[in-house]
Amino acid sequence: MKITKFGHCCLLLETNGKQILVDPGRFSTEQNTLTNIDIILITHEHADHFHTDSVTAILELNPTAVVVTNKSVATLLESLGVSAHILEGREVETIHGVGLKAYDGEHVEIFEEFGMVQNTGYFVNNEFFFPGDAYTVPEETVNILALPVAGPWCKVSEAINYAKKVNPNVAIPVHDATLNETGKSVTYPHFSRELSSAGILFEVLQMREAREF
Repeated sequence: MKITKFGHCCLLLETNGKQILVDPGRFSTEQNTLTNIDIILITHEHADHFHTDSVTAILELNPTAVVVTNKSVATLLESLGVSAHILEGREVETIHGVGLKAYDGEHVEIFEEFGMVQNTGYFVNNEFFFPGDAYTVPEETVNILALPVAGPWCKVSEAINYAKKVNPNVAIPVHDATLNETGKSVTYPHFSRELSSAGILFEVLQMREAREF
């Protein structure tokens, strides 16, 4: 699987000759010019994961792309005149030759009930897991985990322990737009140290950097 990072939580996955764009949110715009997108995965309705202007721009260039998400996001898309394929709970489907399994999981608390929306993680081709803003542990063995590392709900110790529970071969940091270079220099060494000791490779992707896994 080839993975390119476009910022915060927006990743482009290339597998089985298909391109899957995950969580095009408001903290990145370079994804808006991509073409040949087959699937757009959206985990939840928060704007750092689901930016309506971005989704509209992507669909203009990729009119045959299938948007896969949960009912909460699908309802918002419907108001924009965009149809979505709903995949939630623990549903499993193959779309455009790509195996997908949904993993609904509770959004980690920001403060009390604020921001507690439906959150659906996705397991892609029995290899890659993106949990959204949740600490959902899949039943399957995960090769690559998109690991949230920062934000108003994310504590370093909890994120490290979550990665250890999932126990992937590789953890790619996401949900990191709130970290400047100083913040990354303070935060990332904790993940690298603790995860490497557990046999997990903490692999940082820079903006627009692509890597084969």
